[in-house]
Amino acid sequence: MQPAGDRPDRAVIDIGSNTVRLVIYSGSSRAPDVWLNEKVSARLGRDLAATGQMPEKAMQLALSALGRYATIVADMGIERVQTVATAAVRDASNGAEFLDAVRALGLDPRLLSGEEEARAAAFGVIGAFPGAQGTVADLGGGSLELVQIQNGDCQAGVSLPLGTLRLPALREQGPAAFRAAVEGEMARAGWAAEHPGPLYMVGGTWRALAAYAMEKGDFPLTDPHSLHLDCEAADRLAKKVARMEPAALSPVPGISSSRAAGLPDAASMLRIMLAELRPDGVVFSSWGLREGLLFLELPNAARSQDPLTAAMSHFTIPRGGSAALATLVAAWTAGAVGSTGSGGERLRLAATMLSLAAARIEPNLRLATAYAWAMDKRWLGIGFAERARIAAAVRAACGKPGIPPELLKLAEEPLLREAVGWGLAIRLCRRLGGGSRVSVLTSRLQRRDGTLVLWIDESRRQLATDSVAGDLKALAQWLGLEHEMRIGEPVDFVSAN
Repeated sequence: MQPAGDRPDRAVIDIGSNTVRLVIYSGSSRAPDVWLNEKVSARLGRDLAATGQMPEKAMQLALSALGRYATIVADMGIERVQTVATAAVRDASNGAEFLDAVRALGLDPRLLSGEEEARAAAFGVIGAFPGAQGTVADLGGGSLELVQIQNGDCQAGVSLPLGTLRLPALREQGPAAFRAAVEGEMARAGWAAEHPGPLYMVGGTWRALAAYAMEKGDFPLTDPHSLHLDCEAADRLAKKVARMEPAALSPVPGISSSRAAGLPDAASMLRIMLAELRPDGVVFSSWGLREGLLFLELPNAARSQDPLTAAMSHFTIPRGGSAALATLVAAWTAGAVGSTGSGGERLRLAATMLSLAAARIEPNLRLATAYAWAMDKRWLGIGFAERARIAAAVRAACGKPGIPPELLKLAEEPLLREAVGWGLAIRLCRRLGGGSRVSVLTSRLQRRDGTLVLWIDESRRQLATDSVAGDLKALAQWLGLEHEMRIGEPVDFVSAN
């Protein structure tokens, strides 16, 4: 029995050139959770370059999968279903015939133009990275979509016939001919020039490239979303992968055999793209066309929501980490621990919500589970460094204030030390009165002349135990302060310093 907000209520069926996929979503409208994700590698676009048609066998495999998907969404009572077809169906001479067969299954397919496909992918990135400005590069089986994004909108989108199913034939002609073909397509579309901002990489093949980078870079994370590489590092990576055999790539976690087959060709093209577009770096996005379609359905007010706060609220509220209580706790701890940098208070609130939820976990599971929430669950709107800060705070709130070496690979030590202070302050607040609203409102925590002072109202004298004093001391020592607990004596409060 799931809360109403956790029931699956929307789905996207994506008929791509390489795969045919069903994704069912639930949860927050701004940052939806994946309820079900299925795909079939039909490879509809594999023969387009040679015959101009989708193979009969591939179409039958795709239709079989689509029949299953239509049955699943009907049985689950999902009414908000978007079925879209992209490059293979768009370019094939038998595309219209195939779409008629899809309609006979009870689905309502929409054939996206190249510009519409690019726009949907762009809004997937805009939804995942609020404020993003740069170029989205969505690589599918049949095409490469390039589109510029800025100020929450996109422009100048193009679709190029450079999908992973088309690249092998181009690359077989030799390096010089391959470069000329890619450069020629970009030039014809007006994209053979420098574009400011990073290159946002969308699509399964790019994610496979990110998985390889994370494996070889020994990143302590499992999700490549928001991985950032500078252009020099990206070019070195692409140069190495372009020379590799698929058999050497497929054993890497996160790289399937089908992705490994197209990865060297995609890496070769990436080197050309980097040279032509000269971006500020590359950022890998796990949100793309499907999520962009959902984002485009939202009203402007919902689009403007912070995806981190939306996702964190939806995740933690059923687990005891309500946004209202977390806001009170964050305000209570602000007199002792601050936040550095733009968006620091947003991170501190997120860490507070996750820490309060973690407190409800069985003690022998608490630390490992909470740490996995911070490190491995996909959180939108933050990068690896911000994820590490939340993880450091959650660990400290669970009674482990040290900084693991793996977190130092992701964020600078001063920022991690600050986050540990957040966690210790959250732990102290919860220790004081079990996280009750009354205990928060009848006490104060502040720095005063080099001393961390905890004041407790006379009516709550019984809360001043040795265990509370111990947590107060631990926080003060971490901050390099003396500590003092006062009962019933009001103090003038000042901001953290």
